[in-house]
Amino acid sequence: MSVLLEFAMFPTDKGESISPYVSKIIKMIHESGVSYQLTPMGTIIETETMAEALAIVQQSYDVLEPNCNRVYSSLKFDIRKGKSQCLTQKIKSVEDIIGKVNK
Repeated sequence: MSVLLEFAMFPTDKGESISPYVSKIIKMIHESGVSYQLTPMGTIIETETMAEALAIVQQSYDVLEPNCNRVYSSLKFDIRKGKSQCLTQKIKSVEDIIGKVNK
């Protein structure tokens, strides 16, 4: 199974520049070993189960919670049985049709 999760999570009480807080979440995701892709508007991860994806969400909140009074998050899921490596395969499918795209 492939669980793709695109999410954003950040504090809303730390002013305009929140990259120090987002960086802590990205470091945690990187160290977790799950496949991920950082984008300007969020992060996409791929796990094998919904529980693993939700655990990353919880861990992301746990990174912020000690130093933040208010946290915003948005989540989008694409859950597909019988597939894997959708994080790269979806892009490859489009590139097979139109050629290389910006990533």
